Amino acid sequence: MFFKNKNCVYSYLVVCLGNPGKEYENTRHNAGFKVADVLEKDFAKSDFKLKHKALICECAINGGRVLLAKPQTYMNLSGEAVSEICKFYKIQVNNVIVVFDDISLPVGKIRVRGKGTHGGHNGMKNISEHLKTTDIIRVKVGVGQKPNTEYDLKDWVLGKFSKEDNEVLNKAFKKAADATVEIIKNGTQSAMNKFNN
Repeated sequence: MFFKNKNCVYSYLVVCLGNPGKEYENTRHNAGFKVADVLEKDFAKSDFKLKHKALICECAINGGRVLLAKPQTYMNLSGEAVSEICKFYKIQVNNVIVVFDDISLPVGKIRVRGKGTHGGHNGMKNISEHLKTTDIIRVKVGVGQKPNTEYDLKDWVLGKFSKEDNEVLNKAFKKAADATVEIIKNGTQSAMNKFNN
């Protein structure tokens, strides 16, 4: 593993991906940030503060201290913030959970994985490069495929959700937060059994 320290004060680091700035609010690529907002509302013991290239706060989940992070490096450089946080707080890679959008899943669908490729997601790719492993727990939120092959992928992921999608996704963000909590409480396999259907 990348870092090992039995004395780490945080049981998990939950990294929720997105892009900072008003222009990116409510875009498909910011699904991770939306999940972070749910987790903060339900579990935060402190306000978000800018440290290590991310907005971070401490959460109390399952009797343990969990660090919640929203990288502020922009999506493609998310690994810079994650690696800095892991180094500073001595968090092991197998205790990192990454939450992000997935265009290969239908809108609102949730998928939990214990490892795997980045699947073309540049944020996840950069994190894997910085942590030097693909064995990273992830919670993916489906935002749907682009409408046709000619549609520019960047325009799609940086596009806003429709009103209809918003209704579905608000439930999905809560479900993704619940899946993250399940991982922390009972492990990845339990979360996969409950949420991958």
